[in-house]
Amino acid sequence: MRIQKEKTRFYLTFLQAFIYCGSLYLFNLSFMKKLFKILLIVVCFIVVAISGLLVYVKSALPNVGPPTALKVELTPERIKHGSYLANHVTVCIDCHSQRDFSVWSGPVVPGTFGMGGEAFTQDFGFPGKFYAKNLTPEHLASWTDGEIYRAITTGVNKDGKALFPIMPWQHYGKMDPEDIKDIIAYIRTLAPIKNEPPASEADFPMNFILNTMPVKAEPTTRPAKADLLAYGGYLVNASGCGECHTKSEKGKVVGEPFAGGFEFKLPGGSVLKSPNITPDKTNGIGSWTEAAFISKFKAYTDSSYRAPKLAAGEMQTLMPWMMYAGMDTIDLKAIYTYLRTVKPNSNAITKWNPKTLAVN
Repeated sequence: MRIQKEKTRFYLTFLQAFIYCGSLYLFNLSFMKKLFKILLIVVCFIVVAISGLLVYVKSALPNVGPPTALKVELTPERIKHGSYLANHVTVCIDCHSQRDFSVWSGPVVPGTFGMGGEAFTQDFGFPGKFYAKNLTPEHLASWTDGEIYRAITTGVNKDGKALFPIMPWQHYGKMDPEDIKDIIAYIRTLAPIKNEPPASEADFPMNFILNTMPVKAEPTTRPAKADLLAYGGYLVNASGCGECHTKSEKGKVVGEPFAGGFEFKLPGGSVLKSPNITPDKTNGIGSWTEAAFISKFKAYTDSSYRAPKLAAGEMQTLMPWMMYAGMDTIDLKAIYTYLRTVKPNSNAITKWNPKTLAVN
């Protein structure tokens, strides 16, 4: 009898455990189904949100507003000053022409002024294929002055598409509107050249990021030349000194301002590095006198100077010396004055070696 009771108790215990485990399994199964449904809903929500965001970025951006109803008078004064700016300060003509890189500093090839076509591709470290556009009346005849102004100062073209900031519109947007109008007046007078550069194409995800970059212009008033420091700061912005002399990677600034280190990849695997132009006396230009600074530029205006032909493997520079050399002495003096006030940085830049070259 006792054995029978023990067996009965065992079976009851086993049955209870079986029922408990079964209930627990069914509960867990139900819980897992609910959890799966919740996770599925969350994933679907995230996918819909991201898709909606991408559609918004592609269809609604960039949004800097419509071009203004601007009409620039082509006066001799505007054209002359615009020529000075476009060729020697903002150097628009440098990128929007053909350059001869078989000689030092790659001077602009005569007869190609403003025709565009220079390529900035993955081979040079860019996130896509970007081409300088034709600035001559052959291409811009259908553009209004307001559309040109918007493109220069906000990075949005005639069709409302974002321009990759290799064209430093973010700097031009801080210039005096009168200076931008002068540049517009000048390029309106360029000799028409038939040339249709390929359409620019950004790689993923830059093709989406690019649309978020353009911003409305924040124009300023050009300081008086007598105020060398303020005027120098204005010119440093307009000429893009910080663009090339500050290290950046994939479009993001990673180095200290003006401390150099920006890398320019060249065909054949060579790499140019921009120098440190902070007032550090050891690795920057802190030991340079004002006269030495100005002479560095003006040496290229000497009538006897001829840019030397370069042999394969010889050091090259992207610095358009022949264009900046045409800058007024007072303007160079103002830039020097401003650069003397930036924070000194001891960043040492290796000038060049057989595999790594540096901008000099």
